[in-house]
Amino acid sequence: EKGVLTGCLRISKESIFTGLNNFNVYSIMDEQSSTRFGFTQQEVNELLNEYNFLEQKDEVKEWYDGYRFGSTEIYNPWSVLKYVLKAIQSKPEPESFWANTSSNELVVNYIKNADDVMYDEFEMLMQGQSLIKRLKLDLTYQEMDNQDNVYSFLLLTGYLKVISQIDMNTYELVIPNKEVYQIYKNSFMDYFNMYTKERKGQLVTALLEQKVEEAQAILNDILFKDISYYDNSEAFYHGFLVGLMQEYGISSNKESGEGRLDIFIKPRRADRKVIVIECKHSQKESEIVKDSEVGARQIIEKKYLEGIKVNEQREAIGYGIAFYKKRCIVTAALK
Repeated sequence: EKGVLTGCLRISKESIFTGLNNFNVYSIMDEQSSTRFGFTQQEVNELLNEYNFLEQKDEVKEWYDGYRFGSTEIYNPWSVLKYVLKAIQSKPEPESFWANTSSNELVVNYIKNADDVMYDEFEMLMQGQSLIKRLKLDLTYQEMDNQDNVYSFLLLTGYLKVISQIDMNTYELVIPNKEVYQIYKNSFMDYFNMYTKERKGQLVTALLEQKVEEAQAILNDILFKDISYYDNSEAFYHGFLVGLMQEYGISSNKESGEGRLDIFIKPRRADRKVIVIECKHSQKESEIVKDSEVGARQIIEKKYLEGIKVNEQREAIGYGIAFYKKRCIVTAALK
């Protein structure tokens, strides 16, 4: 008789001791049974054709294809079936069905514990780029918490796929499809929102207490955790700050003094000062200090603080903040 067990990781390594051991193990890199644990292109076409959704095959491929077992291209069978069921019941509309089958805690934990290098590598993956990594494919659950094995686990659990083999243990990896991309995106955003909730109160306090270096360090830390800096422009960073501070009585493009200031934070407590921010986007990293000083000088020259004192009957403090990608410089507006 023969038994077959399936899963993501090895149950046991070969051993001379008694117990469950001495397996023949076939990984996703092997040809053996490579077509048996997912849908092939032909099977997906037949399924879509059966229910008159064949014209959606490119969309289904973009969202649920992308896995490789041996040399065979494989679709996620669960997600394809859920897509067809949803299409029958309402309309054909893709979504990340696989994300609802587990907590995706693996990705979230790796994001939380990522160092600077790994965080940058995750961002490369999110931008559609590939990584070349040396992998260990005979892992067991006991090795899951070892950060050296991150990419091996992400491959074996379906969050990455191999697009080429460089040498015996080195592979080129990408995110397999849109469904998995959404898992990464949502995991990053959930973590980022949780992290910024803890940090933004500290940022406002540092600004109110005029601790410039501390405020700059906190804001740089928040920027580092964000994944959207490729949209960098002054409007993007302006929106970033407005979104970050929205629960602190923030408004933007408000008339004051002799001009229209960028960002205006009015704490609810009447005894606290108003914070004014002039936002700049630097074209080069070498210009970031100068641009921050330009923003601070603009606050003084346009008499924004005096205007707030007249209109709001409150004292105000100002800062020029210049951004370049994931870096910022904060300069206090001092006469």
